[in-house]
Order: sequence, then C-alpha cells, then structure tokens
Amino acid sequence: MIIELLKFKVPREQREIFIQKDDEIWTVALAKYPGFLGKEVWINPNAPEEVTLVIQWATREQWKAISEKDLEVVYKQFDTALGFAYQMVESSEYQVRKFPQT
Repeated sequence: MIIELLKFKVPREQREIFIQKDDEIWTVALAKYPGFLGKEVWINPNAPEEVTLVIQWATREQWKAISEKDLEVVYKQFDTALGFAYQMVESSEYQVRKFPQT
C-alpha cells in the first residue's frame, strides 16, 4: 500500500469548510479511480490552521495513472467551491512496510 500525505495551511476559521469541500469534491473524484483505498483527515489540536490528508492507494502505479488533465479539472472545481486561499506545505509519499509474522 502507498500513502500520499498532503499537509495544508488553512485559515483556522475556514478549516471545517476546507475539510467538507475536500470530502465532497476530492474524495468523490478520487474514489472513481482503481486503487483508491480510502482517505483520512488529520487535524492537529495544537495547530488549528493545519490539515493533513492521508490518502491510501493500493499501488503507486494506480495512483500515478491519474492524468494531470483529470487532476486539473478537480483542482479548479475545488478552488472555485472553496473561495478562499490555502497553502500546501508538504507533499510526501510513503510505502507501508509489513513484516512477516513469526
């Protein structure tokens, strides 16, 4: 499994709107692609302007098979629906490592 981790800085008073619109637009769009396993939203109680999205993919190949054109359409839809500025501060990729049971 591959983890796509995205961390955003969002105005604290707009955080819940950001999370709601992300779920309505991004999660719905990504769920249509093979390999999408799910998504978690992490909020930091010590930094209310921070929103971290943890997206699980079956394989890196399935995740990266999504075209830039498709992503651009969703970006535009999300930004239009949101109506306020936010900043992506981190974009990371992780592979889940499982160890054999002994």
